[in-house]
Amino acid sequence: MEIFGGLVSIVLVIFFLIFIFTILGAFFIVKQQTTAVVERFGKFHSIRQAGFNFKIPIIDSISGKVNLKIQQLDVMIETKTKDDVFVKLKVSVQYQVVQTAVYDAFYKLQNPYAQITSYVFDVVRAEVPKLRLDDVFERKDDIAIAVKSEIQEAMQSYGYSIIKALVTDIDPDEQVKQAMNRINSAEREKIAAEYEAEAERIKIVAKARAEAESKQLQGKGIADQRREIARGLEESVKVLNGVNINSQEASSLIVVTQHYDTLNSIGASSRSNLILLPNNPSAASDMLTNMITSFAASQHVGEQSNEAK
Repeated sequence: MEIFGGLVSIVLVIFFLIFIFTILGAFFIVKQQTTAVVERFGKFHSIRQAGFNFKIPIIDSISGKVNLKIQQLDVMIETKTKDDVFVKLKVSVQYQVVQTAVYDAFYKLQNPYAQITSYVFDVVRAEVPKLRLDDVFERKDDIAIAVKSEIQEAMQSYGYSIIKALVTDIDPDEQVKQAMNRINSAEREKIAAEYEAEAERIKIVAKARAEAESKQLQGKGIADQRREIARGLEESVKVLNGVNINSQEASSLIVVTQHYDTLNSIGASSRSNLILLPNNPSAASDMLTNMITSFAASQHVGEQSNEAK
């Protein structure tokens, strides 16, 4: 009897534990941004939202849970451009299960990731071969829009909403990238050479302009100097005429004075070379006569040239 009583007690304990676990299994918790699909005898029964939920033990079962958060699928695609360049593109698709279409998302698609990937491959390999490599970089947003439009239309009936499609990376063949870098480098060197040539031209023009202005100012200075010398000589002749010295003698005296002033200036420098002109009493008069003769001959030649013209 004692043995029989012990067996009964063990059986009762086992049944009690099974009952407890069964009761506890009737309650379950669904996390935020998640839904649970409940089936009854293998058939869809209901969709339970986030929070504390109850199901009938043994009869009801949780078939699966559906994530309602925005998810991202990265797809790597290798294709060829219009100018026969192989390029790898990374397309990132952000998608989300529509909360009101959990049933379709759970039961209609076996593998949504593979389905989305197939559509991305189809669109990219249809769009990129129409474009040259440079256009692929410039129009990557157009490619992303085409991907989103195609996938959105196809996946909407399965309970999925496409939030965004992005072309996040474009990677041409390594040799193509090196060639592009060389082209870019050559283009920049060409621009740099053009800027350097322009800068050199500006410097040459500025230097020529400065020299021209300098010569102009120098010529003006010389002209002013000679004008003042002539005015001084004129005043000197008038002063000498005032003391009964005629113009010929005054001119000779001025020439002699200028001659000795020149010798004095030359002698002031230790590195100068001195050439002595005739220094007899009639030297000044002869020098003046020669100058007058030279000026007269020059003027005569100029007049003949003007008549010939």
